[in-house]
Amino acid sequence: MRFVDQLVDFVRGKGFVLDFSDATFPEFFTQELRIDIDDPMYAKMGSSKGKRLRCFLQTVDNKTAINALQALWQYRADLVALNELEDPIPNAEARLLTIVQRLSGSANASLVAPPAKVYSAQQFLDLRRDLERVRDLPPHPRGTAFEGFLKRAFDVFGLAARDQFKIRHEQIDGSFVLGHETYLLEAKWHKGRIDAATLRIFQAKLEAMSAWTRGVFVSFNGFTVPGLNSFGGGKRLICVEGKDIHSSFVHEVPLDIMLQKKARHLAETGEAFIPFALLFPEKRVGP
Repeated sequence: MRFVDQLVDFVRGKGFVLDFSDATFPEFFTQELRIDIDDPMYAKMGSSKGKRLRCFLQTVDNKTAINALQALWQYRADLVALNELEDPIPNAEARLLTIVQRLSGSANASLVAPPAKVYSAQQFLDLRRDLERVRDLPPHPRGTAFEGFLKRAFDVFGLAARDQFKIRHEQIDGSFVLGHETYLLEAKWHKGRIDAATLRIFQAKLEAMSAWTRGVFVSFNGFTVPGLNSFGGGKRLICVEGKDIHSSFVHEVPLDIMLQKKARHLAETGEAFIPFALLFPEKRVGP
């Protein structure tokens, strides 16, 4: 347990677990392990994230503890790589693997995450045809059909999409989960391209939410260049155009992979939009 304490405490200091906030810590356990870490049974040692984790690992069965350690390790490894951090714990992976092997009673236990899900060419083809059918609808029903299509597509790629809902009289087109983060969705199928004013309206919705809320604005017909330039950087908003989604299906790139690359581009450059062709230069994108 002392080693596990060290392992999850290297980012922000004592009392914390990696870079989790009070909100994202229970979200992680719910999404990855289907466990309510806020259950009072895990707060017997204290209510901090670190003490709840310690109590959880000492309370649950070995298999559940192993699953939690593997999920936390994978999250930690991604955090180290994304932020180009130097791991302060010598030989951390091997030391944790020893614990996992001891708990499992097997020398063959592994910290390697399960292989990425493989999608069939037919799944990508079906999604592309569904999108093209939405494109051919009359203008009035097309917007609602587009929102429904996005939810179905997000669900195919394991993004746990949610339908349209309202918060404090604000209409939200939906939400989904990407990389343990919740994103609010705005989907538009306007005749023209989206300008800066429309982007700022959605950005204002995000700023009215919690500090960790992020958003994805999907515009089938794209965004104006002056609008993107005027909107500027440093926001929590990723922009996606219809061509990005269509190209993902044509080139069989899962939507979660495309969105992760867009999120990383935003974090590294402050630019809300980058087209599919620049994200995946190895793919041959048609006109």
